[in-house]
Order: sequence, then C-alpha cells, then structure tokens
Amino acid sequence: MKTATDTSGFEQHNHSHCINKALQEADLICQQKSLRLTPLRRQVLGYIWQSHKPLGAYTLLEMLAVSRAPGNNSRVAPPTVYRALEFLLEHGLIHRIASLNAYIGCCSPSDKHQSHFFICRHCNSTVELATPAISAAIAQSAKSTGFMVEDECVEIVGLCPQCQKINPDAAGDIE
Repeated sequence: MKTATDTSGFEQHNHSHCINKALQEADLICQQKSLRLTPLRRQVLGYIWQSHKPLGAYTLLEMLAVSRAPGNNSRVAPPTVYRALEFLLEHGLIHRIASLNAYIGCCSPSDKHQSHFFICRHCNSTVELATPAISAAIAQSAKSTGFMVEDECVEIVGLCPQCQKINPDAAGDIE
C-alpha cells in the first residue's frame, strides 16, 4: 500500500502488472473464503485496475459493452454491474470513492484497513494511503466527543506531481 510520502502511484506506468497482481490476489482471497470470482467480477476488477483513476458504474457498463464479442448483442444490465461491484466491495477488493461515486482497486485486499486517498482534481488519478495516524486521529476525536465511528473514508483532493508540472501556478492554490 502507498504511504503518505510515496508518490509512485501517480507515476505513469504499465498497468498490466497492477491488473495481474490484483487478479491473483482476488483469486487467492476467493479461494480462501470459498467465494466465486465469476468471469464478470474478474472483468470488472480488471477494468478498475487499468488505471489509477476511479471508474463509475456506467463507465464500466460501457467498457463491458465494447468488450463483447462481435455479433453478441446482449448487454450487461446495470444491476448486474452493481452486484459485481457490491461483491468486490464486500470482500475488500475495491474501494468506493464517495465524492466521485466511483470505484478504485484496493492495494492491500488481504489487510483490513480504512480508506484514505489522495485524488488529483485535474486528472482524477488516485492513490490509496497507508497512514495509521489518520485513523488514530479520527478515533481520538470521536472518543473525545462520544461519537461512534462505523466507517471512515478520507478523500484529500489536490494536484498530483504531473499536473503540478503542467500547471505550476495552481500548485500554490491550497496551503
């Protein structure tokens, strides 16, 4: 999982390694839990890992439609994609980015953890963070106010290193 000081998730790279690793981990997790990773669930997970940009359900629907074999006019219905996404979410293989109503692959699906993300406001590239201090601060604040946290997802919006290079004037906007 990425740490707060690791910006490698924002660098351009071949995503085939990310896809293969995610699918191997998904296969292993499903095998250990006696779950079924159907071809559609595999395909949706693969599409989600094609880039480090969150994808919405309707974008996934379009991608699935394009990937259909020539002559196969059957379309995947939205509920089918949502069921696949629910399965992947429930078993920690993906995360939901609430502010974008979109989904991104989980970097460490075998480890139970909270979701924290850096999201580039320009290109939508997203990096998952492993920063226990964020969860600790939330837990402490909740304890001091008597609030019971049921779920947490911290989304931090800004500019990735590449977008800062393209628009250096915008990099100083948030301080």
